[in-house]
Order: sequence, then structure tokens, then C-alpha cells
Amino acid sequence: MHAGHSTDAGTGHEAERSPAERYAASRERARDAGSELARFRELLGFDLDPFQVDGCRALEEGRGVLVAAPTGAGKTVVGEFAVHLAVQAGRKAFYTTPIKALSNQKYADLVRRYGPDSVGLLTGDTTVNGEAPVVVMTTEVLRNMLYAGSKTLDGLAFVVMDEVHYLADRFRGPVWEEVIIHLPDDVQLVSLSATVSNAEEFGDWLEMVRGDTAVVVSEHRPVPLWQHVVLGRSAREADGSRPAGPRLVDLYAGSVDPTDPGTNPPISPELMAAMRSAPRGSQGAPGRPGRGRRKGPERGGGQHRGGPPPGVRRGAPRWEVVETLDADALLPAIYFIFSRAGCEGAVQQCLAAGLRLTSPAEESEIRAVVEERCATIPSEDLDVLGYWTWVESLARGVAAHHAGMLPLFKETVEELFSRGLVKVVFATETLALGINMPARTVVLEKLVKWDGTAHVDVTPGEYTQLTGRAGRRGIDVEGHATVVDHPGLDPIALAGLASKRLYPLRSSFRPTYNMAVNLVAQVGRERAREVLETSFAQFQADRGVVGLAKQAQAHAEALDGYAKAMSCDRGDFAEYLGLRRALSARETDLSRAASQRRRAEVSNQLERLRPGDLVEVPSGRRAGHVVVVAQGQATAGFEGPTPTVLTSEGRVKRLTVADAAAGVQVVGQVRVPKGFNARNPQQRRDLQSSMRAALTQGRAGARGARERRSTAADDAELARLRSALRAHPCHGCPDREDHARWGERYERLAGEHRALVRRIESRTGSIAKVFDRTCDVLRTLKYLAPTDDGGLRVTQDGRWLRRLYAENDLLLAECLRRHAWDGLDAAGLAAVVSAVVYGGRRDDAEPYVPGGPQGRLAKALEATTRVWSELDDLETAHRVEATSELELGLVAPIHRWANGRRLDAVLQGTELAAGDFVRWCKQVIDVLDQVSQAAPTGALRATAGQAVEALRRGVVAYSSV
Repeated sequence: MHAGHSTDAGTGHEAERSPAERYAASRERARDAGSELARFRELLGFDLDPFQVDGCRALEEGRGVLVAAPTGAGKTVVGEFAVHLAVQAGRKAFYTTPIKALSNQKYADLVRRYGPDSVGLLTGDTTVNGEAPVVVMTTEVLRNMLYAGSKTLDGLAFVVMDEVHYLADRFRGPVWEEVIIHLPDDVQLVSLSATVSNAEEFGDWLEMVRGDTAVVVSEHRPVPLWQHVVLGRSAREADGSRPAGPRLVDLYAGSVDPTDPGTNPPISPELMAAMRSAPRGSQGAPGRPGRGRRKGPERGGGQHRGGPPPGVRRGAPRWEVVETLDADALLPAIYFIFSRAGCEGAVQQCLAAGLRLTSPAEESEIRAVVEERCATIPSEDLDVLGYWTWVESLARGVAAHHAGMLPLFKETVEELFSRGLVKVVFATETLALGINMPARTVVLEKLVKWDGTAHVDVTPGEYTQLTGRAGRRGIDVEGHATVVDHPGLDPIALAGLASKRLYPLRSSFRPTYNMAVNLVAQVGRERAREVLETSFAQFQADRGVVGLAKQAQAHAEALDGYAKAMSCDRGDFAEYLGLRRALSARETDLSRAASQRRRAEVSNQLERLRPGDLVEVPSGRRAGHVVVVAQGQATAGFEGPTPTVLTSEGRVKRLTVADAAAGVQVVGQVRVPKGFNARNPQQRRDLQSSMRAALTQGRAGARGARERRSTAADDAELARLRSALRAHPCHGCPDREDHARWGERYERLAGEHRALVRRIESRTGSIAKVFDRTCDVLRTLKYLAPTDDGGLRVTQDGRWLRRLYAENDLLLAECLRRHAWDGLDAAGLAAVVSAVVYGGRRDDAEPYVPGGPQGRLAKALEATTRVWSELDDLETAHRVEATSELELGLVAPIHRWANGRRLDAVLQGTELAAGDFVRWCKQVIDVLDQVSQAAPTGALRATAGQAVEALRRGVVAYSSV
């Protein structure tokens, strides 16, 4: 959640303030007279809010600072003041961000203030003026600098970590903690975060690892946020008049202050009445024709046959929601839809409905911007990119924004939206992070999203992050968060989401192989363990242990009480309870064994049944007589053989072991006609008559079930335990059962206590234990070796593992070390690296491998798979998180692209969107760049460099800087 650059963060402050507030602000400015803060304020052209002043003062005092504030509040001003301090002191400042798009945006902001000579940019695939006094970079770049001991760090005074709450991200979050831990002690850290509920806890950790740190928290939104629900049109009004269009209804009752709704705020009576007016599930899906509805736009709003009865709600089509917002002057809007296809579909629906939100002058300006920005795209790629439809939607003021789009297209949408030319953007939740695209209104289509494995509810934190963009500071008097009515929408649950503005920050830190070799190389194993124990993850685990320890203490006290209550003056009652438990366990074991034997016997009986057997089932669900019409198979799975039978009632069923738990008896034979068809009612009736006749004639020569005698009576161990129990002195105690009840409570609590102690032990030093297991894997593979003093050292192979920062670092290192990729050309190397990098949707179909199954690429992929399989076994044995499995879905497209094929040919036969392909291509380039530095042979290093050049062309080569 990005606060925007300084001009956006502060515009209109003075107009928002009362005379008393302006007087207080002037007093504050007087207090800072002569300071760098005063000079910085003069550069801004607007006044600062109290939390911004507090953060800036802490920096000028030489302290670190954590600023947690809502989207749009202007927390980046504190980061920009750190840059100002560095420039004034002739030292360096690094401004780090989680994503390249945000780095590019912040780079442009700072260039405007300090000029291109003073500002650099490092984003992995882009290097601009890297030795400048002010450098914007992704967090991974700074982490790599720290491990490499880069000279660029010389003179570094400040590091700004924008979006620091991103350290909760499961995949990339650990990088933030690595940087915070490893930064030199004299560097002042500025951490900018969304509003989180445990900012003080995070601040305490920063104080522990970085020294004096001020925690500045602001929960005040500069622009008030109103909450609404969009109710769809009814088919027609109750009086038969034309249907009403969608309408915006307040979520809260009129008495609620939207800036401070409190807990359980009352719901708007109008909304509750509307929600009660129709049965649940009557709404149609947004943007899709409902039952009885014609497809396409309903501009006239006419009545359709088969529609819902008067007064029934239906979901509003997306284009109608946009029209309603436009009519209420609530555009521009970001309309969140939790699927890429949904975003693209929404744009198509708006085009089909003839929606136009721009003036002729705006349309002309949009087309000029698009032509200028897209001049670099090869003309032959325009069709496959959907360029013409995209331009037409932009010209009408409508756009999509999601990860599957070409980066250039996304950046163009962002520019046009920020300039007020595009009026509505249909976006996935990825837009909620980072880039500066505030709007007057944010719309959420649903409150449920797909998380990759299941449909889950949107959390309060996610709701806050998504709706946080509503309300542009200095432009809008208020922002609007709007949820579209949909099946299952509960206004009370929505109010709960909207009124809970805070969510906790949880560490996702874990040691990686690359981290392990770098730490061992720099500080040795023992010091590395100490460093890892200072992580935020361990800090949170240790705090959790405090609560668990209190619980364990309470358990221990309760156990003492239970032990006294179950004590018996006749003997050791715990010993007596042990005998009772042993006796019960023996009886259970014998019962289970007997049950398994009975099941096996019944299974054998069912397997021996043949068509025509007249069978008696003594008990169970199929009790009575049946005729076997088809034999059961011995390989029928867990249920055992399941012969098909005809019951005396004329039904055809499968007879299972569970149906005949007491066994079966064959009591006669009945002729089953050849070609008997169980689906033919007449044939079933004929066979039923034959069965009745056989039973009447008494042709019953029973074979099958036999009397089984329990083995419990013959078990010597059971007899011994019973004898020992009766002979125990506590057996005759008149309070025996009372003691036993206390003893059972003692055992239950003791079991819970043991589990709790295990949890405490697992949390204490948990990160260091994972590090130890990671080092054990590296020792086994000889990337680390023992030293004479019991420590570890990095081997020659480990030295180049230090240069591999990709997620599957060890798999890459092993493939390089085992020469699995030697002899590949540039396209083949790019393709095989894509199998290690790619994390797309797994396809059951066998992917096409260029060169065929006996080709060099196929053999390299086979060798890579063998390496992965061996690593997987080793990691399982050492209880280390497994390396991701190979996915081959990108192999053919990457190979085609590296060989110079056109984009339409590359994407043909795949489900890859152009934007996805470009994004994955850049990740493959990033890893190939690492391989070009880390590969053990000069030939492979050269091939990796050639592969980078082969991939970095056309739409992939485009850079927004």
C-alpha cells in the first residue's frame, strides 16, 4: 500500500486545516527553525502531519524509525527526508521496494527532485547510475550486495524499506529480515509499513537488532472512507413500472461515523430491508446473463420473460455499476475482480454495452500517450498482444490491470489512470501493492477469492489494503469503498471487515541454502546461529513461548492437585491405573486382531462365490437370501471382493464385507441364464421366482460360515493382567472408582502437558535448528566441510553456491556441479533453466520438448529431474523444506523465443498470457545471469551470457526507464 510521492502525499493540507490547527502547525515549524527538517519543509510546498513530523525528527536525532500509517497518509515523506539528510551530509541513501514497478516509480520521483546525475536504479535487470548518492533498488539487490560485501555500500547512511510489511510474504519476505539483520550498525533504517496491529512488537524487534528505533503509528485516514453496497436492479418494480438501475446504499446506519465506526456498528435499515426482500441466491452472477435473461447489454432495461418476480434482487452487471458510479460522480474507480479472466471480461462487457467515459479531447490525449509509449513494440506482435482492442477500451476510459498483461500495457494503464484519463480499472488484488494509483472509489465484486487451493474469505487486512486506495488526498473530500451485492453477502460480516482496520504482521523467515553458505563464509557456523536467532521469526516464536510457558506452569500445578486427589492409602494407585490401561489395550488389540481375521475370512468366502450360488446372509444390511449373478474380483480394493447379487426383493446390489460381517452360507444353487441382464426387469423377476422355488424345495446344503470362538479366553497375557489387577491392593479400595476418575483426568492433562512441552522445545531456537538441518544437507553434498575446531567452512563448490540467489538455489548448484547442462546451446540452456524457475499451473499432458525424447535438451531435463529426485530424498531425510518440483510448461515457449521466433508462434498452443510469458522470461534471464557468474566452466558461463542476450529482445527487452 503505497502512500504516493511527496506532491501527492501533501497536496491540500492547508485547505483541510482549521485556523487553530494552522496556528499549531506554525508553532511546530518555529520549533524546528534552523534544522534540516525546516529546510526540507520549505522544499515541499505543503505542511506535514504530526506523524510525519515525529518520524522526521527521530531521523534527524540519529534514530531509526518505523512508520505505520494507512494508504495515502504520506508516510513516504519520512523516507524522502532520509534521502534529504543523506544528500545534505554528502553520504548515500538507498531506497528499497518490493517490486520493480514501485522502484521505477520512486526513481522517477527522486529524479524530478535531485536530477538524473544524483539518482540511480538497480532492479536486477536494470542498472542506471548504480554508484549515485541516491539509489533506488529492489530489496533482493541490496541483500545480494550485503552478502557480496559490495563497495557500493561504502558511505551508506540511510536505508529506506518501503512496504516493509511485505516481510510476511511466504516466498520473498525473508529477504527483508536478511537485510535488516545484516545492514552495518551505523546505517539508519527507515521502515515504512501499512497499519498493522502489532507495530509495537515489530518496533521492539527493530530496537533489538538495529538499536534506538522510534515507532510512529497513525491510524488516521487523511480522507474519510464511506462504505457502501451496490444493489442490483429488480426485474420490474412492484407496480409494474420499468426496472430501477443499480443503486448505492450506505453500509452503516446514519448515526455511525465512517472514520471511526467502532466495533459492531449498526447496519443501515435501508440495506437490511433490501437484503430481506429477496430469497438467498436469487441474484445472477455479475456480468453474466441470468436464467431467462438474454445475453448482452440491457440498455433499455426492458422486461424479459422468465425473469425473477417483482422485488427480487439480481446482481448488477459490471457496466451498470460503472454507469451508476459515473452518475453519482464517483469515478475514477478501481474495480477489484479476483480473476484475470474476470477483469478482461469486464472490459469486454463495457465495450459491448457501448460505455464511453471520456470526452473527445481525452480520447485524443489517450491515443497520443499510447502511441508514444508503445512505439517500441514490433508491429508483428500487436495482434497477438490484443493491442487494438486494448487501445479502443483505453480510448473509452476503461482498462484491465493484472499480472497476465504485458508490463508495458500495465504501466501505460497506470500512467493514464494517474492522469485522470482512464476512469475505471478492473484489477486483480496485485494492484493493491505498491504502485501509486489512488481513486475516488474502490469496488469489490465479491468477498471471496481463490488462494490457489480453495475459495477463501477476504480477511480484514486484505479488505483494508484493497479499499485503502479510495480517496485521493488533496483532490477528494471523501473516499468510497463499495461492495457489489452478490449471493451470500452478509452485511453484518461486511461491517466486521470494514470496521477492523488492523491486521498482524507475521514473519515468514526461514534459512535458505544460499543464506547458509553466505553466513558460514562471513561469520562461521556458531555466529551464524546467533545471527539467525535475532530474526523477527525467532523473536515472535520466543514471545509465543512466554504464553506457552505460563500455560505449562498452570498444567504442572493442576497435575500436582490431580496426583493428590487420586492417591490411595492402600497402595500405588498410579501403578494400579497402569494395569487397567494395559488390560484395556490388550483387549483392544485382541478385538482388532479378531476383527481383522473375521474380515479376511468373510473376504475369502465372498471371493469363492460363483454365479448361481444361493446364499444366506445371517446378519447385517443384506440379511436374508440372495443369488450371486456376477463374481466378485479379488482386486476390488479396500472393500475386498464385491460379488453382484439379486436380493429376495428383486434388487441388484453389490455384497461387501461390511454387508456380511458375520459371514455367509451357500445353501443351494439356482440356474442363472446365460447373458442375464440385471437391468432387465423381467429377467430379474424370473430369477427371483427361481430363488423362491429353490428355498421352498429346501435344497439347503449349507457351506460357508462356521462358528468362530473368540481367542480372548485363550490369551495368556490377558489372563495375567486380569490376575495382577485383582491382586493389586488398590483393587479392593471402596473409593477405587473415585480415585480412577482423578487418575483419568491426570493422564489426559499429562498428555496435553507433554505436547505443550514439545511445542515449547520446538519454538526455542527453532530457526537455528532449521539452519543446522540445512547445513547438514550442505555438508552431505560437500558445499560445507567440517573444520578442526568443530565448526564449518565453505568449500570451493560452496563459493559459487554463494552466487546463486534463486528460489531453487541448491538444485541449480547441483545441476551445474554435475555438468547436467554441459553441451547445451543458448536456447537449450534457457529452456532447461525455465523448468527450474517456472511455477505455473501443472498440466497432466506430457509437454512438448524441442529436439524429441532423445535430443540433447530432453536428456538435460532428464538429468535435472534425477538431481531433483535425489535432493528431494535428502531433504526429506533431514526434515528440510523440499525443493520445488520441475515444471516443463515453459520449456518449449522459452526455447522458441530464444531461437528468435515471433511472439504469436511462441505462445501458440499454450495457455500463457503475453504478460505472463514476459514476466517468466525476465525471471529466467535473472537466473541465467547468475549462472553466467557461477557456472564452474567457462563454456557454460559463456552459453548463459548468450542465452540472456537471446531472450532479452522484443517485448521482453522493453524497460520502462
